[in-house]
Amino acid sequence: MAESFFEDAIFDKTTIQDVILKGVEFDNCSFLNGDLSNQDFSGAQFTDCEFTDCNLSMIRLAKTALRNVTFKNCKMLGLRFDDCNAFGLAFTFENCILNYSSFFKTSIRNTLFRNSQLVEVDFSESNLTGSVFDNCNLSGAVFEHTVLDKADLTTSYHYSINPETNRVKKAKFSYPGVLGLLNQYDIEIIE
Repeated sequence: MAESFFEDAIFDKTTIQDVILKGVEFDNCSFLNGDLSNQDFSGAQFTDCEFTDCNLSMIRLAKTALRNVTFKNCKMLGLRFDDCNAFGLAFTFENCILNYSSFFKTSIRNTLFRNSQLVEVDFSESNLTGSVFDNCNLSGAVFEHTVLDKADLTTSYHYSINPETNRVKKAKFSYPGVLGLLNQYDIEIIE
């Protein structure tokens, strides 16, 4: 019979393959060097957990609880964070590849994205108040009716954000990235 609760456990690339994740609760656990791509995390609960050097691409996150979870050096292509359990949803991303993922309508205030690839990520209708995008590639990322109040994008690049359809009060930008606020006007900017 599979266990349904793990606390203070460390899973590495040899032990991680034997763990069933669906519906299981993990508290203060670490996942290291594992290939969990295409796995079903549905209904699982992760509290104060860390994933390091893992491939989490295309995992299923239906009603998955991610509470204070840190992802470092992870490949996370095509994830639907909008399918997660919204209660207590909180995470940090460092040196991750999150391309083609979705945060549609999520409330993820004060989230840290550091040195991460966020190519064509959907942030539509999400609340990113106070979030920090530190040195992130936001090429093709979708910001539509997104709350970016007090967000910090000063070191990020390749974003296109329409200030008329998004809230950007007291958000921080720097040159040349700030030019991404003018894309919808189809104007030429000469240096």
